[in-house]
Amino acid sequence: MTTVDLDKLTKVYPNGTTAVSELDLEVAEGEFMVLVGPSGCGKTTALRMIAGLEEITAGELRMGGRVVNDLSPKERDIAMIFQNYALYPHMSVASNIGFALKLRKIPKDKRAEDVGAAARILGLIEQLERKPGQLSGGQRQRVAMGRAIVREPAVFLMDEPLSNLDAKLRVQMRAEIAHVQRRLGVATFYVTHDQVEAMTMGDRVAVLRSGRLQQCDRPQTLYDSPVNVFVASFIGSPAMNLYEATLAPDGRTVKLGSQTIALPAAVDERLPGLRRYRDRTLLLGIRPEHLTDAALDPEDREGAYLSGDIRLVEALGSELMVHFRLDAVRVHTDDTAAAGEDDDLAAEASAEVSSYADGVARVDSRSDMTHSGHGRFGVMADRLHFFDASSHEAIRD
Repeated sequence: MTTVDLDKLTKVYPNGTTAVSELDLEVAEGEFMVLVGPSGCGKTTALRMIAGLEEITAGELRMGGRVVNDLSPKERDIAMIFQNYALYPHMSVASNIGFALKLRKIPKDKRAEDVGAAARILGLIEQLERKPGQLSGGQRQRVAMGRAIVREPAVFLMDEPLSNLDAKLRVQMRAEIAHVQRRLGVATFYVTHDQVEAMTMGDRVAVLRSGRLQQCDRPQTLYDSPVNVFVASFIGSPAMNLYEATLAPDGRTVKLGSQTIALPAAVDERLPGLRRYRDRTLLLGIRPEHLTDAALDPEDREGAYLSGDIRLVEALGSELMVHFRLDAVRVHTDDTAAAGEDDDLAAEASAEVSSYADGVARVDSRSDMTHSGHGRFGVMADRLHFFDASSHEAIRD
């Protein structure tokens, strides 16, 4: 078992571009660490530095307490699983899985035993004699994992291994990868731009932007307590609704455009730092799942309601995505644009929706809200998020 420590790890290319800046991470034995962020944030570069495929400009990389900056990839005892599987098409599944063992001159009987053990873990016993071209995408991904498993490495590195699979298979495979990793107990770095993958697979998730670490914590903590607008926008699907707002002088209400949301006493107790923002402009974040159809809400929200013009209703079976417009100022910043540039939902949304849908609510499928109507939403005011309008940092203590 091996721990991995990244101490101010930095990568600067010869043209002066800083891809990763002073990245600090400590990954425990057996921990599943996910690096997530939009394209160009530095996550793959960080992974390649750990693998030894990119030279480290500054900082230290330690594995098991030993500095490995100058060691070759082979000497670091890592196994890397790539996006394109990198299988040998002329070899059988068994030969692909056992190829690294063959290079190490492991005896044939021992090699067959290790390959069989990996195949059983991954459900590949019946495919051992097939060639990669005869396999499905998910099976080829399992073969790539098997090749890594038989090496018994100190560290696993995975670079967007599911990006070539269809949506249904990705869901299945991410569960299988997480299960196998926990069974083997090997420290793992997993790179993805998909925040759903990150949230469902990682013991902890490191959110990167422009080469800098924004926040690293358990998935639920990232969701409940994002440290800034970028993390708040990136974590959660659909993304958080963000508006300019003004906190009342007594701190009991917050105003969005012409509407006012009453704040329960619990908000003031949870966020004492909010008192400094009384009678000031700040940024207010509302997650879509913290808005309800007021007509169906069994709770009295005690003044915590919003009304908006409904632009689109998407029926997803178990729930409705209701796109609406308020007369408040929606926040569109460089942070939120970068956070959403790889959002699959945003990419699939119609141009019409993206042009005028200022907010989205995730409501019960029994709702009668319809296109081009008027909606009244209950606000779970104790779940609101507040950010400084200038720094975009979360308001807390």
